Formats: sequence, C-alpha cells, structure tokens
Amino acid sequence: MLVGCAMAGALLALVGCGEGLPKRADIFYTADDAAVEIARGVEILYSDSAVLRVRVKAPTLHHYLDPDNPRQEFPDGIHIDFFTPDALHINSVLTARFAVRYTDRGLITARDSVVLITANREVLETEELIWDENKEQLRTDKFVKITRPGEVIYGFGLEANQDFSFWKITVPKGVIRAEPLDEALQQ
Repeated sequence: MLVGCAMAGALLALVGCGEGLPKRADIFYTADDAAVEIARGVEILYSDSAVLRVRVKAPTLHHYLDPDNPRQEFPDGIHIDFFTPDALHINSVLTARFAVRYTDRGLITARDSVVLITANREVLETEELIWDENKEQLRTDKFVKITRPGEVIYGFGLEANQDFSFWKITVPKGVIRAEPLDEALQQ
C-alpha cells in the first residue's frame, strides 16, 4: 500500500512539473494534416527488369494518402528524364512548373510551361501534357507547338509514345518542309 501511494505521489509530481509542455488543447491537427507527406529534393527511379527507364526529379513532393484520391503533387515543378531502351542515354526530357501523379491510375499530368526536348532536337511546348505510365504514351487536347530543325508545327491535341519516336497532332497547322516527290521516291 505504501508503494502504491509513493508511486501516485511521484506521478502527481511529474504532472505538476510539466508546465512548459504543450497541453493537448494547444495542439490542433486535423485528418488532412495526417493525410499528406511532404518531401524535398525528390528523385524517383522507374525500372523494368532492372533496367532504368525513367527518372523523375522535383524540389518538392506532396504525397496525399487520401484513399479516395491518392496522388503525388509536385507544386514547385518537375523534371523527367526518359532513357533509351539500353538505359545508357537520355532520349528525352520533360519539364513543367507543376505536375500531379495519380498513383492508382498510373497517370502524370504536367501543367504550366510544359516542354519536352528529344535527343533529335525536337521541342514540344504545351500548357498540359498527360503521361500514361502503363501505356507509355503522352497526350493532350491543348494547343501544342513542335519545333524541329527547319520546321515549326502547331495545332491542337497530340498523341505520342513516351520516347517521342512517333507522334501526331490531332488538328495540325504550320509550315512543314517537304521533299520533292522525285527525291522522296529515290530514297
């Protein structure tokens, strides 16, 4: 009995000495506070059969754990390197000022000053581009401008594979360099 009273007295003394500690009422956390993880200086590597395919870099990542809408937001921009099949060289680079990755659907939507530069010196510029990780495709319904050596092509809508070796503009406009028919047939 004496031991129980001594322990209760020690416990009361500890509680009474904790005036500098925050009280439970001083801490305000919501479910939203616990549903987001924030990381800085992020680098994400995607591989297939132990071969590097894609590298994503971002200054900030907000990972939302919401079961109804899980996503990763890149509010300070994103830089994506797409590698050649042998993973020895970068085939193309995608940058944007904002991006969101819908983890359950395997989609990344890049917005605001989206630029894709390929190893072949092709430059795609648009305000929104969607990368389907599973299908390895890029698409948009927005205005696009593609600059190639000697050509500028623009229009609305784009479908392309992620290495940009094949692409098509849905509604194209612009001046396209064309070879005379005789030269094209001789090649």
